[in-house]
Amino acid sequence: MLEKTPQLYQEQFTNTDYFIFCLEAVDDIEMETFTETQKKLEQLTMQYGVASIYKTCDTIEGLEVSLNTLVLDDHNFKDYEIIYLVITGEANSICLNDYYYSLQEIAEIFEGRLNGKILHFSNAKVLDLDEEEAQYFLDITGAKGISGYGNEFNGITSSDLDKVFFNLFKKDENMLAIVEELYQRHYKLCKLLDFRLYY
Repeated sequence: MLEKTPQLYQEQFTNTDYFIFCLEAVDDIEMETFTETQKKLEQLTMQYGVASIYKTCDTIEGLEVSLNTLVLDDHNFKDYEIIYLVITGEANSICLNDYYYSLQEIAEIFEGRLNGKILHFSNAKVLDLDEEEAQYFLDITGAKGISGYGNEFNGITSSDLDKVFFNLFKKDENMLAIVEELYQRHYKLCKLLDFRLYY
């Protein structure tokens, strides 16, 4: 029975027409460690049948290369609705290797390349944009939405709520209906972490 398990997951993976692309910032991509994020992504596949591709980056160039590979070379790119970013930072920036990059800079790197995608930030970073900043990012990249959390980590990771959010997308494509259902199911956690969506 045990021998069949990997094959089962492989079949589940190849039959999935819905993927999460996860990019996690690490101190050094040469260091191989199994992160908490990878563990949660495995649970996502086992619990909900949602497959994911996981990559790490430690520089802005690494981030760009990973997303470019995804956008330009991956023929399954149309199947990725959500790009999941586990990166520290502040309200309107991400931090890689002690350097801060504004979401405006990120938008310019990926100009017109994120059509129809949702960028979802874990609560490793607070996401707090004003209307103008959010609109600029969406207009420049073509992304459908940016989601994340308004409250800091404070010992509570968003990964369980992230998993539910990703699974709801598998069933429904209406972003607002999904956010509404997320709040209905996990109101306390959504309020505690201050889940937010810019679209």
